[in-house]
Amino acid sequence: MKFLDLAKVYIRSGAGGAGCISFRREKFIEYGGPDGGDGGDGGDVIIESVDGLNTLIDFRYQQHFFAGNGQHGMGSQRTGKNGEDKILRVPVGTEILDEDEETVIADLTEVGQRIVIAKGGNGGWGNLHFKSATNQAPRRANPGQEAVERTIWLRLKLIADVGLLGMPNAGKSTFLAATSNARPKVADYPFTTLVPNLGVVGIDNVEFVVADIPGLIAGASEGRGLGDTFLGHVERCAVLLHLIDGTSGDPAADYQTIIGELEAYGGELADKPRITVLNKIDALDDEERAFLQGEIAAVCDGPVMLMSGVSREGIPEVLRALRAEIDDNRLRHRKAEDAAEDDAPWQP
Repeated sequence: MKFLDLAKVYIRSGAGGAGCISFRREKFIEYGGPDGGDGGDGGDVIIESVDGLNTLIDFRYQQHFFAGNGQHGMGSQRTGKNGEDKILRVPVGTEILDEDEETVIADLTEVGQRIVIAKGGNGGWGNLHFKSATNQAPRRANPGQEAVERTIWLRLKLIADVGLLGMPNAGKSTFLAATSNARPKVADYPFTTLVPNLGVVGIDNVEFVVADIPGLIAGASEGRGLGDTFLGHVERCAVLLHLIDGTSGDPAADYQTIIGELEAYGGELADKPRITVLNKIDALDDEERAFLQGEIAAVCDGPVMLMSGVSREGIPEVLRALRAEIDDNRLRHRKAEDAAEDDAPWQP
């Protein structure tokens, strides 16, 4: 299955059916009066987040979605049939953007969330609705309300607890393969990972989701390499795991490059909790490890952990540190929700 995280979609709700102008005409009934029915309502276009999807590939082959129109009213006080709704099923974590690709209309972050993105038109009234004591034979009816037509963008941001960051060949895919059942492509050349990968990682009987995105290089915010568009997939993460290649020659410069790209991307990404790890220590002796660890710690103003995805050295300690950050994040969210409930006005 191909991975697609951005899709342009054209939608149109259903138009309402027109009201009917009709009069009751039966034998032996001289003054039957009006009996024109109302038109049916047009169908809505609904977007729903469902479980089991992790890509927007379905919207590459079909971009136009139209709801059904309402049926016109009929005589004998018969109301037209309502148009059928059109439901677009998207993965959890999908943002719905307006045509300008900037205005966020909705953010579907939970399974089962629904939003009516285009409301169907109301059906028109038949002439039965206009009957009165002074107008007993009305010859007017309302047309149905017109359909709503618009263009929207769907942008998928994967929902994960941990996001992997690093230069190409920093060992992100190797880490994901060593700690989960995910099988990302692993090779000894840059940009092995072209699309994000997800893996479920477990430590001390607790599981969390890790997202691996393609590597960043200097100038990614300006479009170099694969650009920084994949950074959107780690915006929702509770903690970022920054892997630094210990064999790159200048790990401290690699660290500063990634931080610079995070700041250039904007938003709150650069301020997220981050765990810095010197990777590939299996290729370093004790003296080199200590030297590079101190060099990076001086730049990042924080602790630097040591790890090897190949020999699995230091992996349990890194996973436990990630778990602690995830627990802290969940606790902060829980306290914020409780505070919001306490501040809400009392209602009987």
